Amino acid sequence: MQIYKFGGASVKDANGVKNLVSVLQELGAKNTVIVVSAMGKTTNALEKVVHSYFQDKDNIAASIQENIDFHLNVVNQLFPKGHVIFEKINTLFTDLNGFIARNKSPQYDFVYDQIVSYGELLSTTIISLYLEEQKLKNTWLDARELIKTDDSNRDAQVIWDITQRNIIAAISEKTLYITQGFIGSDQNNFTTTLGREGSDYTGGILAYCLGADSLTIWKDVPGVLNGDPRVFENTQLLHQISYEEAIELAFYGASVIHPKTLQPLQRKEIPLFVKSFLNPKENGTAVSKGQMLVPDVPCFIVKKNQVLISLSSLDFSLMMEGNIGELFQLLGKYKMKVDLIQNSAISFSVCVDNKFNNLDILLQHLKAKFRVSAKQGVSLYTIRHFNDKLLQSFEKDKTVLLKQVAQNTVQLVTLN
Repeated sequence: MQIYKFGGASVKDANGVKNLVSVLQELGAKNTVIVVSAMGKTTNALEKVVHSYFQDKDNIAASIQENIDFHLNVVNQLFPKGHVIFEKINTLFTDLNGFIARNKSPQYDFVYDQIVSYGELLSTTIISLYLEEQKLKNTWLDARELIKTDDSNRDAQVIWDITQRNIIAAISEKTLYITQGFIGSDQNNFTTTLGREGSDYTGGILAYCLGADSLTIWKDVPGVLNGDPRVFENTQLLHQISYEEAIELAFYGASVIHPKTLQPLQRKEIPLFVKSFLNPKENGTAVSKGQMLVPDVPCFIVKKNQVLISLSSLDFSLMMEGNIGELFQLLGKYKMKVDLIQNSAISFSVCVDNKFNNLDILLQHLKAKFRVSAKQGVSLYTIRHFNDKLLQSFEKDKTVLLKQVAQNTVQLVTLN
C-alpha cells in the first residue's frame, strides 16, 4: 500500500486535477490511498465565510457564492453538462448553508472546523468523480469516519486506537481510495481539523495505521530545498534527510513537511518522499533512516509575523520556576505556539505565533504580574548547520532583537 498526498497547489484548477490523473496513470494507482487538500486557496475563501458569520452576517451569502463560483468553474471544465457532480456540489453547499442557519454555538474554533472542512469534501468529491470519468475506478472515503480525535477544534489530537481500527476496516489492497486531508471528527461526530497544513499529517496517520510502504507528498517544487526560494537565494535540493533532521526542520518551521507528519512514520520506519507533481519520475527528496543530510549544507527557515514578548518581574526579583511555570500555563491556555525562549536572572523573552489571535488578552494577564513589552510583526530566522562566516554575512543587513546560538543551530529575531 502506498499513500499519495496532493496539496491545494497541485489541484488548484482543472488542469491540476488532470495532472493528478496523469501522475496516477504514469505511476500506477492500485494499492493506493490518495489524500487531497482543498483546491487552491479554498481554505482561505472559506475562512472569509467564518469571518462573515461572526463579524459581517450581511456578507455571508456573497462569501459562499465566491466558493460556489470557483468550484463550478473547475467542474465546468472537467465534466459535461448534466453530470451528477453538479447535484453533489449543490448538496454540499446546501449542507453548508444549513449548518450556518441552525448553528447555536458561539465558539469560533468549533464553527471554523464545521465550515472550513467543506473545502476538502468538495475537492475529493470532484476528483473522485473525474477519476471515474477517466476509467480509474476508486472508492471515496469520508475521513471523518476514519480519523477520530478529541474535541480540540483547529488542532485536534488523534485517538490512535479507534482511528487504526477504523482505517484497517475500511481499506483493503488492490483498490484505489480517495479521502480528505486535514479533517476528522470527535466522539460526537462533529468535524474537527488537525491544524493548518494538516493534510500531510493525514497521510502520516494513514501510512502508520496501514503499515504502508511509503508516503509521497506531491508538491510544486522538486523536493525539500534548504530554504524557501521565495525568501532565500541559491537554494539547493536536499536528496536525503534523516527522520531526526526532518523533525528538527519541521519543528523550526520548514513549510514543506508538517511537523506531526514525521512522528508516526518514524515509529514504523516508513519512508517519506517529497516529489514534484510536474516531474513525477524525478527522485525528489527521501526522508528515511540513514544519513542526516545529503548534501550537507546549511538550511534556512523563516517565520514571519511573530510576536516577541519580553518580561521582567515588577520588583526586579528573580525569574524563578514559579514565575516561569505560570507564564507557560498562560501561553498554553491562550494557544500561543512558542518558537524561541531566552531567559536571564530577572528577564524572560519568548517568541510566539499568535495564530489564534489571543495576544491582547494574554498581555492583560501578564501585565498584572510582570513588566511587559511586546513587539509584533517580527521575523524569526533559524539556520541549521551554520558556520561563523555565513552567520556574519546573514546578520549584516538585519536589525537583530534577539539571538540564540546552540551547537549547530542559530535563531535570530529581527525587525526585517
